[in-house]
Amino acid sequence: MALESNERPGRPIAKFESMLKTDDVYFFDAEDFEDIIHHYLNNGKIALAKKAIKIGLQQHPDSTELKLLDVEVLVFENNLDQAEELLDKLQLLDANNEEIYIQRANIYSKKDNHEAAIVLLQKALLLSDNAFDIHSLMGMEYLFMDDFKLAKENFMKCVSFDEQDYSSLYNVIYCFEFLEDFDGAILYLNDYLDRNPYCEVAWHQLGKQYFEKRLFKEALAAFDFAIISDDTFIGAYFEKGKVLEKLGKYEDAIENYETTINIEDPTSHAYLRIGKCHEKLNNDDMAKYYYYQTVHEDPLLDKGWLAITDFYFQKRDAKKALYYINKALNIDGENPLYWKKCAQINATLKDFHKADYAYKQAVDLGNYELDTWLKWSKVTYKNKDLGASIQILTQGKEFYPENAKLQYLLAGYQLLAEDPINARITLMDALKLDIEKLFIFEEEFPQFAETEWALNIISHIKKTSR
Repeated sequence: MALESNERPGRPIAKFESMLKTDDVYFFDAEDFEDIIHHYLNNGKIALAKKAIKIGLQQHPDSTELKLLDVEVLVFENNLDQAEELLDKLQLLDANNEEIYIQRANIYSKKDNHEAAIVLLQKALLLSDNAFDIHSLMGMEYLFMDDFKLAKENFMKCVSFDEQDYSSLYNVIYCFEFLEDFDGAILYLNDYLDRNPYCEVAWHQLGKQYFEKRLFKEALAAFDFAIISDDTFIGAYFEKGKVLEKLGKYEDAIENYETTINIEDPTSHAYLRIGKCHEKLNNDDMAKYYYYQTVHEDPLLDKGWLAITDFYFQKRDAKKALYYINKALNIDGENPLYWKKCAQINATLKDFHKADYAYKQAVDLGNYELDTWLKWSKVTYKNKDLGASIQILTQGKEFYPENAKLQYLLAGYQLLAEDPINARITLMDALKLDIEKLFIFEEEFPQFAETEWALNIISHIKKTSR
């Protein structure tokens, strides 16, 4: 039997969940069902939201709001055709309902047609008294389109509606940062703080902008104000620690990082930064302790394993460095930074075959840094594989066509391979790029630098460049 809502006291959500555990059927107002469904959607409990929608529509079959919530769930689960059919029916009944346009926009967004989604959101905006949510959705669509200027404008409107909307505030600053407009972000945040002087989020973001501009004194002041506004805000302590590191105040930096650990559970990032500070202070035992704590806390944090590896590598203990980089590779063999470090260590140990293999893995996994190509070519040269050295630098030249050092080395290897025609072309290109770096060729290949062949090329380039 159906029971009226006033027959069972308590909040609608508790009463609804009680109903699910019994054979009773309780009656709820349509508005109660909307609250229940929103609660479950906001908490990611989709199955319960669907149950509430089903029962709600049984009790209120003509409720447009409940049908729109049904559409929302269908869109979330990618049942887009079914959602569009339901929206078509709803639009015949209520053509001026802005939520219909919003859900159609969500469908277009799911289909990666963000321009069409924005057109529909603009229509919804004309029909809505609550523009706040729509501007937020439009901002996200512009982000999908990489139009950071218009995204920023829409998120700014959200903040102007509700200055406690920190999600939109973060998005505004994200857009400023992507546009590399740090000065604009600073002006915007200072203006915001004039109206909200105790907003720790804004002070924190302001400090980060100053940090980007290397205005460390101003950054420290901003983080201090964030801490004054909320003395449990671990992000402000952490960022303040980074500033103090830059200023060489390692003990003060450690104090701030330790504060973050005292406030909340320890993080691998805090341990890592403390270890770095101790290393700068030559507290080697403490540095090692915190580096080991870093990888214990998060075994997949590449920076932790690299810190331990670098620590031993800098202490000229290449064998221990190799041991730890191999441990890292056992955990994540797809990390190009691990392979590159492995190559450098093996080269130091004069195991050039393993160094060659490691550099190849690093490049295959996407590491295309200049020094990777240069050092890899030297490793293969020491392996007496001149053809590989030439091939590696030729490939590197595709990524760095304007790098003179790469060209000088390539010319030298081509001469060693008895290929004077290509060597001449390459050396001329190198000289045209930067004749001041000729010393690279002279130091690496002294047997060719003073030959008549080389001197003629150099003389020719000097004359034509005048």
